[in-house]
Amino acid sequence: MNEQNATIPRTRLGTDGPEAGVQGLGCMGMSFAYGPTDEAEARATLERALELGVTHYDTAELYGNGANEAFLAPFVAAHRDAIVLATKFGIIADPADPSRRTISNAPDYIRRAVEGSLRRLGVDVIDLYYMHRRDENVPIEETVGTMAELVREGKVTYLGLSEVTGAELRAAHAEHPITAVQSEWSLFSRDVERTAVPAARELGVAFVPYSPLGRGFLTGAFTDAGQELSAGDFRRTMPRFTGENATANAALLEPVRAVAQAHGATLGQIALAWVHQQADRHGLAVVPIPGTRKRSRLEENTAATRLRLTEEELARLDTIADRVSGTRYPSMAATSAGRE
Repeated sequence: MNEQNATIPRTRLGTDGPEAGVQGLGCMGMSFAYGPTDEAEARATLERALELGVTHYDTAELYGNGANEAFLAPFVAAHRDAIVLATKFGIIADPADPSRRTISNAPDYIRRAVEGSLRRLGVDVIDLYYMHRRDENVPIEETVGTMAELVREGKVTYLGLSEVTGAELRAAHAEHPITAVQSEWSLFSRDVERTAVPAARELGVAFVPYSPLGRGFLTGAFTDAGQELSAGDFRRTMPRFTGENATANAALLEPVRAVAQAHGATLGQIALAWVHQQADRHGLAVVPIPGTRKRSRLEENTAATRLRLTEEELARLDTIADRVSGTRYPSMAATSAGRE
């Protein structure tokens, strides 16, 4: 088999969840957050991903106020039985000002949200339905109870949570089995290892790291979002990627470069390989969902599943996270780290 066309391995999402490729595809950037998109190339990227064994496709109601779900609909229709389709509810953007957002886990909102997602995606059932963020005004047992009703009604097959603490995951799982937890996890972001990852391992829940490439920063694609990225790119608002923080964090990529050179790989491939190897290190399924809009980047990312870092290399890379300057978001209140 041509190495460029080698398909990625498969794993199971959770103890009783669906099988999927060990690397998924985050679809957000195809129509949201990262500036203008070449739609034809983005659609070609979706198709190429499936050819390479990527079967887990991730979107959310939030992304473009439903535009990303609608964008995916033709691809989903063409390949419905071959893919694991994931979407999320819980963050509501103001259509007049997308930068203004609220979080809701209210039962009536969840029911409206799932109907909207089903309609935009053009499907009868969502494979994996996530609570995108935790609404602390609603007990998590009540939120998951509502989600469980959607399972019983046949609108959703498996349940997921995003940015939850270990305690919240245990409480949710006691209400209804949780298949996957989606949170940021990368060389730059390891706070999930405190409680969420141990709880997921204990309960047989898969971990789905978003932004495993540090929103592109770990690839070396940019060094200062405020200076280099377009006005519509939301990374310009993120503390890690601008000003003095960006300068300090760019220097942290030196060990990544050294390991990449040793393997004849790119920085991004080393960053992804590190995430993939957390599966063995922590004893649970780990299925990162790097996002891209280009086939060339997709092929680069999936090739990372064939890299194996040595224990010495892993240890060298492990030191990076503790030295990162700046927080993941301007406010960490809605993250699991903000509640621990």
